[in-house]
Order: sequence, then structure tokens, then C-alpha cells
Amino acid sequence: MTRKKFVAGNWKMFTSAASGRALAEAIAQGVTDDSVRVMVCPPFPYLAMIALRLRGSRVGLGAQNCYAALEGAFTGEVSPLMLMDVGCSHVIIGHSERRHGFGESNELVNKKVHTALNAFVEDLPGLNVILCIGETLAERESNQTNDVLAKQIEESLLGIQQEFVDRLTIAYEPVWAIGTGRTATPEQAQCAHSFVRDRFSKQFGTDAASNLIIQYGGSVKPENVPALMAQPDVDGALVGGASLKADLFLSIVRSAAGK
Repeated sequence: MTRKKFVAGNWKMFTSAASGRALAEAIAQGVTDDSVRVMVCPPFPYLAMIALRLRGSRVGLGAQNCYAALEGAFTGEVSPLMLMDVGCSHVIIGHSERRHGFGESNELVNKKVHTALNAFVEDLPGLNVILCIGETLAERESNQTNDVLAKQIEESLLGIQQEFVDRLTIAYEPVWAIGTGRTATPEQAQCAHSFVRDRFSKQFGTDAASNLIIQYGGSVKPENVPALMAQPDVDGALVGGASLKADLFLSIVRSAAGK
């Protein structure tokens, strides 16, 4: 089957109000058709402002994280309901910077995934989830990549109901390639993505696995996108640094579309 490519930009803790506004406007103007799904994920304070700039465009809005509860006395945290309220359709959960920088376990990631998927508001179905998984350099060099990915998929998606599976995207992000300038070779990416699809199939069935969008993330640039996107199980990209410059990000989108 043909899966529509999905390119998302993770702005992390970069941009100001002014630069974020300009970036969103340029990306919205530059995405002129629906051949690729496109989304940006700004920092929390700018979500509502960016939502206004994206209104009526072909570019979606996502958040970089959420808390594992819909409401409560959790000072400084952000609920999935709040994200939906300002226009988000997606949320990134389990990014390696959350796992390794903030100590988020598979158990916590799983709670966040459940909370995001179940954040029903009237006729809104809850948030779609981009689940990030990936191995460290030490794990790759000790041939543990598949074991790490299998454990992250199984534990992060434990108990997810079949009806929610089509709202999941998985982003394979080798930790050793994030922000380092190093990129997995197309062959390495394909090998990991193929394994992820097979492992997902064991948990949720072959139909769900064949429909699953698996993005690649890790120093994605315009020059390495064509070879990555040519791989049969690479369905898009979760872009970091290159998403902060509209021309680079739009070039990646065009490459994903085969243009």
C-alpha cells in the first residue's frame, strides 16, 4: 500500500515570538498542496499564536510534550486538553531528549500516550501521538538496537486499544544521530524501520502495521532526505534543526513529495 509521507518540524526550545511567527507564515505559504502531511511543533508559549498563523493553511499544529493527566495540581505542566484547546492535533511523546535528559521511563511515556489518546472533548477524538523511539550509540555498538526498540514499543504502547492505533505515528530517532550531524545511512534506517513495523505487527496486527507511518529523525537535512525517503519503510521525517529555517524545511517537504 502507499502511505502518505508525513514531515513534522520540532522547533524544540528555539524561536522567539517574532521568529516563530515569521517561520510559521513562511512554511504555511510554502506548502501549496496536500501531497505530504506537514506539521510544526513550536514551544508551548507560542502554540496559540502559531495556530492563528496556520489557520486555513495545509500545515498542522503539534506540541512537543504533554503531561500524563487531563487536569490537576501539577504546577508547570501542560494537559492534552489544553493543547487541543489551542488547536493542536498532535503531540510528540517520548522524545529522546525527554527520555535521556529528563529521565522519562517507558512507563511514564505509556501513561502520556494513554492520556493524550483519551483526551476527548465533545466531538474531538483526542490527540494523535508521535511516539519517539531509538537507541544510543553504546546500544547500537553492542548490537542491542532491536532489543531496545522492541522494549520501547511494547512498554510505551502497553494496553493501547485497537481503535486508537490509527492515531499513532512512530518516529525512529537513533539517539546518536540527534543534533550531532551524524545520520543513519538509508540502509540502517530501513533496517530499523522494517523491524519496527514487524514488531508493531506482533502487537497490533498486520493491517495496523501496514498502515503505520514511521518517520525518521536524526540530523535530517535536504541533502539526505531523498535517499532516506526512497526506503520502503521510511514514511516521513521528524525534523529538528532544519525545521528552524523555512527554506530548508520546505526543501525537505518537497523531497518527501518526490519533487
